[in-house]
Amino acid sequence: MSGHSKWANIKHRKAAVDAKRGKIFTKIIRELTVAARHGGDPNTNSRLRIAIASAKSQNMPKDTIDRAIKRGTGELGGEELHEIIYEGYGPGGSAVLVEVLTDNKNRTVSEIRRIFTKYGGNLGESGCVAWTFEKRGRIAFEKGTVDEDKLFEIALEAGADDVKTEENEVVVITSTDTFESFKSVIEESGLRYSSAEVTMIPQNSVRIDGKEAEQMLRLMEALEDSDDVQNVYSNFDIAEELMQAFG
Repeated sequence: MSGHSKWANIKHRKAAVDAKRGKIFTKIIRELTVAARHGGDPNTNSRLRIAIASAKSQNMPKDTIDRAIKRGTGELGGEELHEIIYEGYGPGGSAVLVEVLTDNKNRTVSEIRRIFTKYGGNLGESGCVAWTFEKRGRIAFEKGTVDEDKLFEIALEAGADDVKTEENEVVVITSTDTFESFKSVIEESGLRYSSAEVTMIPQNSVRIDGKEAEQMLRLMEALEDSDDVQNVYSNFDIAEELMQAFG
């Protein structure tokens, strides 16, 4: 899971820059719209509830959130968005999973293939790497900023799947069903997390060094920066000093 965690840290450091460019708002608006297709009531639509929480965490105006939801429910017109998952391999044989929302499938697949090829990877067939990822809730705390004994106690009582101590973080893993309730318990306890998300967590990792490590990070960055890409996941493991140099 180390590669996932390290890349998540880089993503969060980049978030402020991305927000200024409007990229985060664009991605969240698309997620709100697609999530609302399954119902416009967040009380009965967990995906929409999570998307709204994400929008609020970025201080998205309520009117913007409401318009995105209404486009999804059909109350307002808008572009037709398709949900697609692309799978492939990065440098060193690492697995890469790309979640996309697009209004033009042909444009997007060409762009994703171009990015994979440019940075030493290749786009694969559906199902080639998805088996190595599991959807889980992930709540991370910076070491030294949280009472770890208290966190372990809360995690045990709330039925978390796992608590992992990593290089710079303590990470709680939950099921997707218990993610929101556990996050609420954490917030009520007064503990402060650095990130909380439902994500795809790899079940194994692939160690990458040297030039391949740099190519892998460039691949991830290019995919993340693609307008149609919502999320990118991988199972790479790269030395901390290389990650820091990149970050």
